[in-house]
Amino acid sequence: MLFILAYSGIIRGVIIPPHLSHLPAPSPEAQALSDQLSTLIAQEIATAGGGISFARYMELALYAPGLGYYSAGSRKLGESGDFVTAPEISPLFARCIARQWVQLHGEGLRNVLEIGAGSGALAVEWLLEMEVLGCLPDAYLILELSGELRERQRALIAERAPMLLTRVRWLNELPVQFEGVILANEVLDATPAHVITTCGEEALESFVKHNTALNSFQWFETRLSGEVRRAADALEFPDDYRTEINLTSRALVASLARLLTRGVMLFIDYGFPAREFYHPQRNQGSLMCHYRHHAHDDPFAFVGLQDITTHVDFSAVAAAAHTGGAALLGYASQAHFLINCGITDLLSATPASDTRAYAPLAAQAQKLLSPAEMGELFKVIALGKNIDTTLLGFTRGDKSHTL
Repeated sequence: MLFILAYSGIIRGVIIPPHLSHLPAPSPEAQALSDQLSTLIAQEIATAGGGISFARYMELALYAPGLGYYSAGSRKLGESGDFVTAPEISPLFARCIARQWVQLHGEGLRNVLEIGAGSGALAVEWLLEMEVLGCLPDAYLILELSGELRERQRALIAERAPMLLTRVRWLNELPVQFEGVILANEVLDATPAHVITTCGEEALESFVKHNTALNSFQWFETRLSGEVRRAADALEFPDDYRTEINLTSRALVASLARLLTRGVMLFIDYGFPAREFYHPQRNQGSLMCHYRHHAHDDPFAFVGLQDITTHVDFSAVAAAAHTGGAALLGYASQAHFLINCGITDLLSATPASDTRAYAPLAAQAQKLLSPAEMGELFKVIALGKNIDTTLLGFTRGDKSHTL
């Protein structure tokens, strides 16, 4: 499908592949930003000699200053955005994590650092619950690189919990050292990943080129090199196989582990242990895009206007934390973690006879817990330093042995 847009005296063709023709076309304003970003990426490809790694393409598509998906001003999360995360689904999610915090607060941890706070829903619900429980942190720090999301977070907290806004502080970079709890919900899946394919017995890396005649981005394969090759050599891939290796997420986790002097890191995301992530039957990888609540697998459509994600290799996450001196404290499905942290008790606090109040909460809990929804695909991994306590969220259903 081809929509023709005219602006600034330039005619541009907005090409939507046939398999995505059911999706709504971007507005002229959104398409203008997408065109600018596409031009920037095409220029970088030309400067690089004709190709860049998919990891670099993904980084630019998501984070290019002022133009990338997470850097521009479009609304991304919630019903009016492209996808909904657990904190937007239900306050029960944050309230359960709050109960894990109560245990760690009792261990002397006083500060929280959230990486990529999204809409701010997790932060505000968590702080409100902590006030009720009389267990507020000394400081709630948020590392958020998106100016648009930062303002949304600030506005939400000011609206819902103005008395707690003074405890919240936004960071532009990671602190040198930190003691406390580090939270990251659906962060690792949006870190740039390298795409690997196999041809015969040889593993190759999928790069991105720009077809000037069609004004489109395309795949091509090249030999592995450097750190990507070393990471691939540690794995075994069957023939005719496509997958991802995420070096960025490993580097982020290792960096967080190194700066943590004492405390716990909690990562919540969708993914698998390495043996499942690289299972022979998962031969098309996990690369996925989200646009207007539709999921598809074309990262070259809607450049800068859609989220691009890959599932998380939690075995690699645990190994990266170990290089930074952190130990694995627990690994469980989201369902087990939330049940261990008392989601059923929180739900039962609302009488089932009060249908108007109870029915929405029960539906929300179903989405968070059901294997057909988020309950099994999403996992929670805890990594820490100088913490000997068995964490509440992993008292049952801990699958650390699978990593």
